[in-house]
Amino acid sequence: MSSPDDALELLARTSQQAGPCLTAYELISDVIVGFALKHVPEAVRPLASDHPWYVMMEISSGNSSEHARQLIEEILAQSYEDGLVRDAAVTSSIAQFQAIWHLRDTMSEAQKPEGFSIKHDISVPVVAIPAFIETAGRAVLDIEPEARIVCFGHMGDGNLHYNISEPVGGDSKAFAARYRQVNNAVHEVVRALGGSISAEHGIGQLKRDELLATEPPVAIELMRQIKQIIDPSGIMNPGKLI
Repeated sequence: MSSPDDALELLARTSQQAGPCLTAYELISDVIVGFALKHVPEAVRPLASDHPWYVMMEISSGNSSEHARQLIEEILAQSYEDGLVRDAAVTSSIAQFQAIWHLRDTMSEAQKPEGFSIKHDISVPVVAIPAFIETAGRAVLDIEPEARIVCFGHMGDGNLHYNISEPVGGDSKAFAARYRQVNNAVHEVVRALGGSISAEHGIGQLKRDELLATEPPVAIELMRQIKQIIDPSGIMNPGKLI
């Protein structure tokens, strides 16, 4: 696909036509596809040529595999005719299906050999994903113009893994020193769009101060009350979060 905007339009179109048969919808940037093809054993190039963005979508059907195939082929054919999709491939075997998921599932590991990475696990309203990618990208490149933005994730529910890899041949220590600056810039965009700084991997300790600064006081107070009820003696994971 050409852009996240086109991916959003395809998601809307597919959701309307396939309904609950749409069971996965992943947005993937060309950068992380390149990393995976370079570093992941048995990674398979999904299409014959390279493109700026990819969507990996899965359509399932309780009726039959033929029904699922018909649905996805109709959606892709019309989207290709309308210029929304530039190229596409539909899996025709379990092996091909597994190869595509293998490419997606190993993307986090594929980023490690490329050096230090500043990672974000964010969510924004689905309709705001293109705006987030554009605005956060400008903010990151203002800080580090040679950084490589690695973006992939569950577009269907608004969750993106938005990771920033150090420049090629760069100074890892100097890049790591900008962790908090880059982190804050990305999270400011998330907050402006009504999103969350943590989607599926939790708060941990790195995001603790941001949680306290971001969440409404009433939410923090409710967390403290629940913590007190469950752990009145303060012996469970003491001092880590609240």
